[in-house]
Amino acid sequence: MPEMEDYHSSSNEGTFNSDEADGIIKESIESVVGADDYSQNQVNKWTAGIVERCLTQLVKLGKAYKYMVTCAVMQKTGAGLHTANSCYWDTAMDGSSTVRWENRTMFCVVTVFAVAV
Repeated sequence: MPEMEDYHSSSNEGTFNSDEADGIIKESIESVVGADDYSQNQVNKWTAGIVERCLTQLVKLGKAYKYMVTCAVMQKTGAGLHTANSCYWDTAMDGSSTVRWENRTMFCVVTVFAVAV
């Protein structure tokens, strides 16, 4: 089965740059969650902070895209977590990027969808 990276768009001008988005997502998670341990009381704050930071940083790039950002935070308990998405769009211009991040107590999965305006 091909890895998610196999589906990322190239970084040509005018196309969605998934590597750039990956960096923004990782930085956003690190700045919001950092080295914190999982806390049920913090999850709403973390997820809101991560999606807002991602969105703010993506918009600052000044590209002609509409962005949608999703975030899931899950405590590491040994339970399974499966996610999937499907998009009907212009594959030459539009794109998505998904980052799976973890520390010793939790998983965080963030997806950015970018649709050219």
